[in-house]
Amino acid sequence: MPSTNGIGTNGQQSVNSYIKSICDIMRRSNCAGALQYVPELTWMLFIRILDDREEQEAARAAAVCANFTPSLTSPYRWRDWAARMGTKRLRLSGDGSSLGDFMSFVNDDLLPNLRGLKDRPNATARQKVVSQVFSSVARTRIDTEHNLLDIIDRLDDLRPESVDNTHVFTLSQVYEGLLLNMGEKNNDGGQFFTPREIIRAMIRAVDPQIGKTVYDPCCGTGGFLAQAYEYMRPQADQQGPDSIQALGDRTFYGREKDDLAYPIALANLVLHGIDEPHIWHGNTLSDQEVYGGLFEGAPQLFDYVLTNPPFGGKEGKEAQTRFAYKTRSTQVLFIQDVMNRLRDGGRCGIVVDEGFLFRTNETAFVQTKRKLLDEMDVWCIISLPAGVFMNAGASSKTNLMFFTKGTPTRAIWYYDLSDIKVTKRQPFTLDRFGDFFRLLPGREDSDRSWSVQADDLKAKNYDLKAVNPNAKVEEDTRTPEELLDIIETKGREIAAAVATLRILSTTKPTDSEVGP
Repeated sequence: MPSTNGIGTNGQQSVNSYIKSICDIMRRSNCAGALQYVPELTWMLFIRILDDREEQEAARAAAVCANFTPSLTSPYRWRDWAARMGTKRLRLSGDGSSLGDFMSFVNDDLLPNLRGLKDRPNATARQKVVSQVFSSVARTRIDTEHNLLDIIDRLDDLRPESVDNTHVFTLSQVYEGLLLNMGEKNNDGGQFFTPREIIRAMIRAVDPQIGKTVYDPCCGTGGFLAQAYEYMRPQADQQGPDSIQALGDRTFYGREKDDLAYPIALANLVLHGIDEPHIWHGNTLSDQEVYGGLFEGAPQLFDYVLTNPPFGGKEGKEAQTRFAYKTRSTQVLFIQDVMNRLRDGGRCGIVVDEGFLFRTNETAFVQTKRKLLDEMDVWCIISLPAGVFMNAGASSKTNLMFFTKGTPTRAIWYYDLSDIKVTKRQPFTLDRFGDFFRLLPGREDSDRSWSVQADDLKAKNYDLKAVNPNAKVEEDTRTPEELLDIIETKGREIAAAVATLRILSTTKPTDSEVGP
């Protein structure tokens, strides 16, 4: 669907700046913060790119005389109602139209139609995905028809041929930036966002392979699943078309209960190239379902789990009934769920806060960690700096824990990054894991790494906190007499400064100093 007014955004920075200009319009149009404009932009980007893809798929099918059934038909395709020269668009906003016709079509015809696709007889998997992306969009948030048309026209000008080296529409990377905005402090969206540097390091450590399944029980905006796809896509490209199709259709599974995050996760995964994201909408812990149509046929157990469960949440009794070790701690219940969902030999990478590792005063914490060490091989714990989640609005001290199901833990290999200073201007970057990946295969000791035997951890009542025995402690070797001399000297300097200030404050200026 080439546009006659395309901006030719052939580059990440160019597309990023262009999308930012669209967000600026949205901010002036009743979408003040990222929690308002990201969901709005999500459905527009999604339907824009969906139309490009289906037009290309239809052309490929026609070239080999194959049938193709689109998920959207006229007048609900982008090319019909949004493109400047679309037939429906011309009727709604061209000569002979009335002010408000376009807005009425969007709110009263387009959005209800898209939300209802899942209810059609024999609805396709893609139609169910489309329906769920629009599940929380009752009406557009944009305040005026003029502003809505301005935004639509700018999105229409984006060129679909802007593609990066992984054959994913460049907007997928831009969209990651929008999700980061949503997760920034004071936006209340940090609960849905894990820093991508952390996700990429976890995925590399777990090393998911083609032909296996990847699962996130609290997937938020889909970051772990999307990044796992990008990690695995080069493998699929080498193996051929069947592997590429399996990667997009039968690999990625997740659950999410939040009504805001759920459709954004679906759109994010589709933007990254996952045609059939199997995301279950509902409460993972209580098993209360909102919509499970995309999860039909999902396996009971998974090969890989990559996740960042909520840290400080508290659950009621209903959520605890399915678990052996009862606790109100959301995080501890999710860790139990992960252990139950992994198949034998399956690997997990999970973010845990410091409290889970060191707490020994609550039975469920100790029981959960005992099960971890007895039935899983906890092969690594990375102690992260305190400010890693700062840009996502969280200050909790966190760790990365990795384990494999099926064999008991003999020893845990620890790696310490906790001394690295992280600020907003000095964020945590992926290169900080360079030495970790160098030492990981042999679980080697270093200034930052060491191993602790499982028996020693059990003897400490399952306190798993990372305490680096090699940490260099700077000692103050000055004697008490030297310290007293320093204090006395500083005291004299302060007294002299105070005396000078008193003189200046009591000295009156002369008439000549005051002036006429």
